[in-house]
Amino acid sequence: MTPQELQHRPHRPGWQHWFRPIASPPADSFEVTSPIRDDTRLGPTEDLDRGPDGVPHAVVGLTAYFSVILALLVLSMFFIGSTLGMIGGVLLVILAVPVMVSKLNKKSRRDRDHRHPSR
Repeated sequence: MTPQELQHRPHRPGWQHWFRPIASPPADSFEVTSPIRDDTRLGPTEDLDRGPDGVPHAVVGLTAYFSVILALLVLSMFFIGSTLGMIGGVLLVILAVPVMVSKLNKKSRRDRDHRHPSR
């Protein structure tokens, strides 16, 4: 196309029209009533200061992490194939699981929110 033909060509919007800003609704058309810090709007069993399940989330994450690491370690000991490695893997499971559970239980008791207990 020559430059003269480009000047007379009608404009066709491309993908750019997808990214135009959306007009916001008028301010008086809605009311925000979220109970972010309004304790009068809370239900009888709601408490904004405590976790919903009462379990420290760091303990949940550490439990998942150590479980995966322990499983990978034991599987690698079994895949090595030696009898000593298999016996060591079984002993590791027998000894490590109770130690891991007791340590994470102590951490859970220590980190639990005693001021705002769970239901």
